[in-house]
Amino acid sequence: MTKIAVFNHKGGVAKTTTTFNLGSAIARQGKKVLLVDTDSQCNLTLYSMGYEKYENYCELGNQNNIYGCLIPAYKSQPRLVEAAECYLVENNLYLLPGNLDFTENEVQLGIAMQLSNALGSMGNLPGALNYLIEKTCEKYQIDYVLFDMNPSLSAINQDIVISSDYFLVPTSPDFFSIMAIRSLARVLPSWERWAKEARNAFSGASYTLPLNTPKFLGYTVNDFNLSKGAPQKSFRSFINRISNEVTDTLIPALEASGMLLSNEKYDCACKNMERKFKNENVKYENIYCLAQISNFNKLIAISNEQSIPVFDITLNKATDGQKKTLNWFKMLYKAMAERIIELTNE
Repeated sequence: MTKIAVFNHKGGVAKTTTTFNLGSAIARQGKKVLLVDTDSQCNLTLYSMGYEKYENYCELGNQNNIYGCLIPAYKSQPRLVEAAECYLVENNLYLLPGNLDFTENEVQLGIAMQLSNALGSMGNLPGALNYLIEKTCEKYQIDYVLFDMNPSLSAINQDIVISSDYFLVPTSPDFFSIMAIRSLARVLPSWERWAKEARNAFSGASYTLPLNTPKFLGYTVNDFNLSKGAPQKSFRSFINRISNEVTDTLIPALEASGMLLSNEKYDCACKNMERKFKNENVKYENIYCLAQISNFNKLIAISNEQSIPVFDITLNKATDGQKKTLNWFKMLYKAMAERIIELTNE
């Protein structure tokens, strides 16, 4: 079972869209995938289930969500956290729904993470989410877990990243994404430094932290306009600047913290993708770039409304251009899914 955090503390970079469509693409590769909605806005849950189904799900008093499943740990109940009953989105694709109340756990978790010798049940909080995910994955024989996260540097997000095996960073072609990358170059290593101490400090808890150091899979660039099949000039400039910022700032910081795979692995996975999708001209200059995906325009509204990946949309009387666009998106997510599977294949 492989856990991947989809994280950037900048909003509007398509974290939810990436999580849902990538999760579906990995599931199409024959892998069992669990989507975990840790954002209290519940956008991934609404995307996966649809508003009406989620409303009925909540009205039934269903506690099978990220908040309800962790109540034994956060309310200090005399029982262990149990595996969740997940929602089946499609074949091989499951969802652990989000809940607005999940943010209530933030203060408790933050206090526990500040105390290296947290007393009693407080010491169980940092490892509780990981325990829940591992038990749920055992139940459903999950191969990949994708965490959709809120845009913040919260204790919850820190806990998710340091409990994951890997992480990827979605970006959008603007100056704020460049600033976010600079910030992540400082924040992510500091989280790992904390984790190195915390893994020992909380080793006696009922729910322990995993011992692994999370590794960087790469980044994506999302939501830009095309001109003649390529990013428009203004967007292309920011795409190049993001590439340089990742290479010059983020990568050295992560390397110093042991948060990178080998350079050979990145290079090999990138070249294999280029070779396999040569006819579709899928090629990125930066070996850490997993995908460049232009905006979906009206397609994203249809995708959300029908709770299906954007590449599964069928349009009545679709033009040749529209069919080509949908096939292009399907191919991009397929290429990214296969590349991630290769990068995580140890």
